Amino acid sequence: MSTGSEHEKLRIKLAELLNSGVETRWQQRANDDAAVRQRVEQLQVLEPADYAMKMQVAGFTAQPYRPPEDLDLEQSCATCMYYARHRQYCELPELSMPVLPEWSCVLWRI
Repeated sequence: MSTGSEHEKLRIKLAELLNSGVETRWQQRANDDAAVRQRVEQLQVLEPADYAMKMQVAGFTAQPYRPPEDLDLEQSCATCMYYARHRQYCELPELSMPVLPEWSCVLWRI
């Protein structure tokens, strides 16, 4: 099992990746069951430790996403049902990785 310091090191590395401008598929939102299933299936074939590819497939952004139809809605990891606040961790089984509260991905759910 990973320790908190291992998660923190990985979180820093992933933040650097996001902030460096890595291309992710954030524009293609998973707003219906079919789109969610498609992304989850794509994540399931990845190696568990391939965090860079997970971030690309899941469409991570370094800041919250605000849907154009509801700019008052902030979709961030901190407001997602999969977010473990005390660990700063995404518990979606196909992602299962440390994240920052202000990040977002297309698999966000309330």
